[in-house]
Amino acid sequence: MQEYQRVEIDQFMGYLKIEKNCSPHTINNYSKDIEHFMTFLKQQAIDSFAAVSYADVRLYLTELHEKAYARKTVARKVSCLRTFYRFLIREEQITVNPFAMSSLPKKDQRLPQFLYMEELEKLFDVHDLSTPLGQRNQALLELLYASGIRVSECCSLDVDDIDFSIDTIFVIGKGRKVRYVPIGSFSLDALHNYINDGRKKLLGKNEDNEKALFLNHRGKRLTARGVRVILDKVMKDAALHIHINPHMLRHTFATHLLNEGADLRAVQELLGHSHLSSTQIYTHVTKDRLKQVYDNHHPRA
Repeated sequence: MQEYQRVEIDQFMGYLKIEKNCSPHTINNYSKDIEHFMTFLKQQAIDSFAAVSYADVRLYLTELHEKAYARKTVARKVSCLRTFYRFLIREEQITVNPFAMSSLPKKDQRLPQFLYMEELEKLFDVHDLSTPLGQRNQALLELLYASGIRVSECCSLDVDDIDFSIDTIFVIGKGRKVRYVPIGSFSLDALHNYINDGRKKLLGKNEDNEKALFLNHRGKRLTARGVRVILDKVMKDAALHIHINPHMLRHTFATHLLNEGADLRAVQELLGHSHLSSTQIYTHVTKDRLKQVYDNHHPRA
């Protein structure tokens, strides 16, 4: 692969960051996808992106299938390379997009995992609220369930992003899109207790991190990996035989709202979804909801 091909990739990464405002996670994945495609091109003795034909694309997709890549992964790679070639056409580097006719594989239709209230109550009851870490963990868990925000959004929150006067948080989501999310009294109480006691003790003299809402035991901003470690510990303390991840609390938030009759469009706004189709996966019916409908409507229930 010629050196100027690397320049094209660097320009594309800049385009994703500056013009498309993509997250670092997305940019990192796209970079890996293009590197993977470049390895394929070298194996096929194709010396430039412009020399790729539709037949080469078919061969590449066949290789992905033979290596048993997940449908979601294949769809992301195709989407990445289609966007990349579209960018090259815009920059007048090439004239044809060989990925233009490639269809994305259908994603596996899996129902999102969520927690029932009985399970949530066990999680909420395990924290030692007399300790700074216990107060932090309680506030973290309450906020994730109360707001449905992503773990990355949660970790980037600052103390000033919470408005206790109107019970909302200011969230910066994917693509730097902003939204205001209301939170309930349980979450507000836990946050108030943590901010005014436990957080001050965790912060200590780390003035550089005085804005971050959630801190680790060293007084630094909590990371997404740190949140997962916390949830693993909470799960073990609650003696729950399930695997919990931050996104499961987001799933639980949306599922519980919809099962209680919330409007789908409103839930879309709360979750920060760009498309309604992303929210519709939560319209599955839980066994509690089925039982409620049966008891309310069957004459002999």
